[in-house]
Amino acid sequence: MQKLFSRDSEVKKIYKISITESAQNDIEEIWQYIALDNIKTATKFIDRIEKAIFSLESFPERNPLIPEYEILNIDYRQLVYKKYRIIYRISENIVYVLRILHGYRLFVNTRRM
Repeated sequence: MQKLFSRDSEVKKIYKISITESAQNDIEEIWQYIALDNIKTATKFIDRIEKAIFSLESFPERNPLIPEYEILNIDYRQLVYKKYRIIYRISENIVYVLRILHGYRLFVNTRRM
């Protein structure tokens, strides 16, 4: 007899999200920049970025390694939201959100976490 499995019956690993101080500062700077034009739009945008970040609670490996990986030789990944790159790394069951950068900016790691 063949045993059948459905997606609903699979155990999903839930990761804890840890947002670094640098990433928090990035969020504040993004909000301030957008708020110069429209506070409501800035708040909505940050809400959506945070929703994208917390989507990493399940299957954070789905996103690619950052392009700078070849140079830095570190396993950091990125989730792209609009024109922003959410840079993170995975350690056991924790996703560390390191930075949130405009897509044109390269990620430079000054301190290894």
